[in-house]
Amino acid sequence: MSETARGAPVEKSPFWRFSVKFYGEAGVAQACIDLQDQAGVDVNILFFLLWNATQNRTLDNAEVAELERTIGAWRDMAVAPIREVRRALKSPPPIMAPDVAEGFRTRIKAVELEAERLQQEAMYGLAQSGRLGRAAASPVEAARGSVAAYQAALRPFPKGPLDTVLTAFAKFETPR
Repeated sequence: MSETARGAPVEKSPFWRFSVKFYGEAGVAQACIDLQDQAGVDVNILFFLLWNATQNRTLDNAEVAELERTIGAWRDMAVAPIREVRRALKSPPPIMAPDVAEGFRTRIKAVELEAERLQQEAMYGLAQSGRLGRAAASPVEAARGSVAAYQAALRPFPKGPLDTVLTAFAKFETPR
């Protein structure tokens, strides 16, 4: 158990459990990294849209744009800078012993993961408000609609990584 920014204890949400399991699906991790690096995709937002789709909920352009504005401050303040430090430590300066730098990088990675989990818990709270999304005919239709709305908020996503994610989602069994 950990605490939210407001100090209330929270359990790891169904959204977090979905994300951890889905990220482990074949090809999904690399596709997400490619989407992040090539199109500026916030993987937590992408997963939020997919998790909502598991419940036949799709978000429209305005909802996705508002989600991006709402969650972007945390991502830009915490998640992205921590990620940059972790990535930079893959090639530490020569003065730092590689094993020492890797140990530090591992600790930074844990902090990055916690920052992402906190972002997801905040988004889960938004989902619990019942204000987001509308019913869709199927999870796959919901996913496609929400992802299209996310692309409208950013820019078109690279086809290969996006197809990998959507294909994996279509075959995915949601954890309980």
